[in-house]
Amino acid sequence: MSVSAIPMERTALLVCDLQNDFLHPEGAYGRAGQTAPEILALPERVKPLADLLRSRGGWVISTNFTLVPGRGGEPMISPHLKALRPFLAKGDFQPGGWGHRTVDTLQPVDVEVEKIAYSAFYMSRLEWVLRKCGVERLLVCGIVTNGGVASTVRDAHVRDFDTILLEDGCAAFTPQVHDVSVTALRPVCRVATVAAMLEELSAP
Repeated sequence: MSVSAIPMERTALLVCDLQNDFLHPEGAYGRAGQTAPEILALPERVKPLADLLRSRGGWVISTNFTLVPGRGGEPMISPHLKALRPFLAKGDFQPGGWGHRTVDTLQPVDVEVEKIAYSAFYMSRLEWVLRKCGVERLLVCGIVTNGGVASTVRDAHVRDFDTILLEDGCAAFTPQVHDVSVTALRPVCRVATVAAMLEELSAP
């Protein structure tokens, strides 16, 4: 489907997991030294596209990884994640908390949707929100390319959203993993750069 076939007001920048607890030095991952320069560069790179969408009637919708507080406020963490990221603790990615929020660079977002698994569609209200907003086209950015981004893109595809992966708007913990993941998604959706989408969407 061509970019011009869907109006701007039915287009959303879908921001996957660009949250303080992932990116900020004082967030959960920053304190643990779990980051990569490619990940930290994303908010500033994607910001011009978010600004364009806001100015032209489009949407900026973020999906925010969430650790649901359980008894005593202890987070409910899947065993595989606890083994992979043992530093996650009480208060990290807590709904309503500073760490849970989308980074300031990309604020204000129109809607923030809690997610609990790789795919932002899994057991969340994301699809409901997108349908209510009249969104037909998704420009997907965020982290990590091989995890939440890939799973969300595939689920968007099977739900018949016109999905475009922003190749340089996503990142993984290594460039090699990112590149392999993008290659695997090319049969699923269109892949474009942030600059290319800025040019196309800015056209009269």
